Amino acid sequence: MGLKNCLIFLVILLGLQVSLPGPLDGQQNRRGQQNQGRQEVVQQDSLLQRIQRLEERLDSLEVVIRELQGVAAPGGVRRQARERAGRERTQVQDELAALRAAARARVADAPPPDTTTGPTGLKSLNLNDFNPEISVNGDVMFVGFDPGPQRNNVDLREFAVQFQAPLDPFSHAVFAFAVGDGGFTFEEGYAYWTGLPGNLRLDVGKFRQQMGELNRWHLHAQPETNYALVLREFFGDDGLVGNGLSLYGTMPFQAPGGGVHEFWAQATRADDEVFFMEGDRMAYMGHINNFWQVSDATYFQVGASALWGENPDEDMDGRVFGGDFRISWVPPGRSLHKSFTLRGEGFWAKRTIADETNENFGAYVSTTLQVSQRWNLGGRFDWVEPLALPGEHIWAIVPQITYWQSEWVFLRGELGVESIPGPDGDRETKSMFGIQIVWSLGPHKHANY
Repeated sequence: MGLKNCLIFLVILLGLQVSLPGPLDGQQNRRGQQNQGRQEVVQQDSLLQRIQRLEERLDSLEVVIRELQGVAAPGGVRRQARERAGRERTQVQDELAALRAAARARVADAPPPDTTTGPTGLKSLNLNDFNPEISVNGDVMFVGFDPGPQRNNVDLREFAVQFQAPLDPFSHAVFAFAVGDGGFTFEEGYAYWTGLPGNLRLDVGKFRQQMGELNRWHLHAQPETNYALVLREFFGDDGLVGNGLSLYGTMPFQAPGGGVHEFWAQATRADDEVFFMEGDRMAYMGHINNFWQVSDATYFQVGASALWGENPDEDMDGRVFGGDFRISWVPPGRSLHKSFTLRGEGFWAKRTIADETNENFGAYVSTTLQVSQRWNLGGRFDWVEPLALPGEHIWAIVPQITYWQSEWVFLRGELGVESIPGPDGDRETKSMFGIQIVWSLGPHKHANY
């Protein structure tokens, strides 16, 4: 029997002993029978009150006993939980107050924000944002010829400088010029807008045109030391460069097999020295490029180009049609050590000058094999019918090996063997061996575009 129950039982016995009449009281009780009922009610009420007080004391004693034994009463659990929650809430409030104080101190030390706006109502850039990105490329060759004589064996091909910067949130500008043995050359200078309706891009100015694939690449980024022979024979040593407008976009549908289509539409002045004979009218060019991701490591693309223009001063009308392809293999996770690219382009030109029409064809096939992180092997085969030599052709073989010292510097050794028609109908063979050194400064490392 528990301590509480024992105490209750003793209290009840004590109450009964007090309330029950004894032998000596019998006569008195009989004499006061009229008041007996009232006295019993009062005594019972008093007992109940005493029992309640004792139960309260027992509850208090029980709590003390349990606390001494390490067991908290239910009320104590709730009280401890409330106390613990209060302590945690106080700690969180203290930490939050410290963070707010640190934030106010940091804001007080920071310079005030630039709230000025430009003509468009947009927040203007700070002074550093107005500085364009500047890249510089050096391209030098040491060459030897067979047959001789050995002249101009050091060829300072070009030192190219490129500036690029956003004009505002909607447009950018690019300027590129080169200085070399041939003097100062203004290569490119154009502004372009992106995010136009239909996700179009508009270029305005002077730019290398998208005639095939490699014509758009700068000279120092070519896989060999020079542009392909067909580009040089049809458009000059620098390839096709135009002054005008260029519109670029992607087709809103996919080709069979998940291919993607790109297109360029360009309107430029027909002033190419070789093909258009330095005319001053307009020329129009279109290019379509289609590419497929065949697998995780293999990429394939095929494109088509068309160019048309005229020069009434020379009674000349000309057009060029071309096709190009490229297959690239770049294994995932090994792209810095292994890769392979095979590409080719072919062009058919038709020109009418003073009612005399000539058709010429030219093509090349080029390959590059990356055998390690630093070494590349490759070469190109050229075949072309020059515009200036109707009925004749030139072919060339250009093997090369490239050592990438780093992302900024590479050295290339190249052997060129070229077969050209001679004055007596015989063919002549010329050879060239060169060592090319190219380096780059700035954010645009050997940019293809």
